[in-house]
Amino acid sequence: MKLILEKPIAVFDLEATGLNVSKDRIVEIAIIKIYPDGREETFSSLVNPEMEIPKEVIEIHGITDEKVRDFPNFKDLAPQIVDFIKDADLAGYNSNKFDIPLLAEELLRVGNEFDLTSKKFVDVQNIFHKMEQRTLAAAYQFYCKKDIENAHAALDDTRATWEVLKAQLEKYSDLKGDVASLADFSKGSQFDLIDFAGRLARNENGDVTYNFGKHKNKTVLEISKLEPGYYGWFISDSTDFPKFTKQKLKEEMDRIKSVQKIETENISQSKLDDLKNKFSK
Repeated sequence: MKLILEKPIAVFDLEATGLNVSKDRIVEIAIIKIYPDGREETFSSLVNPEMEIPKEVIEIHGITDEKVRDFPNFKDLAPQIVDFIKDADLAGYNSNKFDIPLLAEELLRVGNEFDLTSKKFVDVQNIFHKMEQRTLAAAYQFYCKKDIENAHAALDDTRATWEVLKAQLEKYSDLKGDVASLADFSKGSQFDLIDFAGRLARNENGDVTYNFGKHKNKTVLEISKLEPGYYGWFISDSTDFPKFTKQKLKEEMDRIKSVQKIETENISQSKLDDLKNKFSK
């Protein structure tokens, strides 16, 4: 089966200064954009993270401070990246857990309001694990019978990811080729998550809950009453929760306050109506 596209899909990979979505920065981005007619377009660039790249990370992807020194920072690159992916869904390898959360965080950090949540996300790793249960290099060897020559070079990893996705569609006849089905199949257990980092989730009743720590599975509304200071602590600068997570929690609290205000106004109006009825008799 071939990939069925109604709109472009952007297969991408990020290399970074580390794995902490809140604190680490992108040092390389590569994107292969595939159009419904099969045409491909590529965007790739090193990125100056404006911070020192740890030695242990350099040993993995080989990107040094010297290599990125003369390249643009993410703020300068963001408009080009957004313009390149704005009409496309997204795909990557382990992208639901790392690349997409990091990209969202970087966009928020530089004040770019582009909303990634409107897109569908196809995670090739999740498809691989569901179908065969195993790194990108292993998937590339298993599906394409090839070895990645430059693992952890973003463009090579991106090319391998794109080839693996095409091979998966050829191999599994029961795997649907449209992006919506692939996104649904590859999102794993993240179906009920509100934020990319998985700190907030939606329960079976549709209520937003905390998804970690002492208040895990408790609703935001419930905790706002039991421990009013928890929200303030969560969104404060003293915590390293991702900016995207804090934004989503703030949206939920704003919604709760709006509902409470309407309820209060309705109660007040009801009391006023009762008084009018009482004195009109």
